[in-house]
Amino acid sequence: MVTLHQLRCFVATVEHGSFTKAAEALGLAQPSLAQQIRLLERGVSATLFQRVGRGVVPTEAALALEGHARQALDAVEQGSRAVASADQAVTGTIRFGLFGAAHLYLETQLVADMRARFPSARLALIGQNSMDTIELVRRGQLEAALVALPVDDSVLHVKPVTRDEVVYVTADPDRVQQFVTPTDLAAATLVLSEVTWGDADFTRQQLRSAVQSVGGTLRAAIEVENVETALEVAALGLADAITARSVVRRHQDKLSAPLYCFSLEPRLYDHFAIVCRHNAVISRPVQAVIEMAAARLRELVRTTTA
Repeated sequence: MVTLHQLRCFVATVEHGSFTKAAEALGLAQPSLAQQIRLLERGVSATLFQRVGRGVVPTEAALALEGHARQALDAVEQGSRAVASADQAVTGTIRFGLFGAAHLYLETQLVADMRARFPSARLALIGQNSMDTIELVRRGQLEAALVALPVDDSVLHVKPVTRDEVVYVTADPDRVQQFVTPTDLAAATLVLSEVTWGDADFTRQQLRSAVQSVGGTLRAAIEVENVETALEVAALGLADAITARSVVRRHQDKLSAPLYCFSLEPRLYDHFAIVCRHNAVISRPVQAVIEMAAARLRELVRTTTA
């Protein structure tokens, strides 16, 4: 199948008369450009260039293809400009749902992305906990949302995005050997967030189940609303916290003392996904926000856990 990338490489080679110069113009390695030309030749079943000295010259087949290649690339460029113009004209409010700790992951960057893409629109990012955000999507009050799993998918379409490891966080690394077991959790002095949602919070449910499997009870010495407060309490050495690894990495420089992360045994993860109603028609602005949010979250988790 002929691709636009192949056509760009082809046109650049025609213009520059050299694979090397064409690759430099496109910011590619010469072998990569040559490979694209070979794939294009295979796609059109014709030889497109003949080597002459240190350069190349187009064949008759290449000259026949050139005009059509340029038209295709021009059409794509015009389409891109049309989309950009349409984005500039988008007004009204773009509403998008997020999981509760999204501000610790991507919210500010997502706002910047949205403002750059839709400068004339008003923005509303909604969500204090995934449970509530999912309910808004289920009721049709939000077109889509980026949430933490699980969800009841009987009326929702779920598209996984990425995952982030949930870890044991302490200011005293000597409290932990290598992994934190359910027995360790049962004996630990813990500060847990999401106090309003309590037992309904899925991470807590998983922790409680793990502790109960060894005959223990998950007890929080301290409960708070948000993850930031839990980490600040942990930094003071008052209790140990449990949260996602990326959150600790991003928040560390704001704390009064360094925190150390240890994996749970068995390992535990927060899984994130885009949710919308089955067969829902997603507006173009919200679809764009979905793509931006997913890309931001994947990149953040990748860079903070590498």
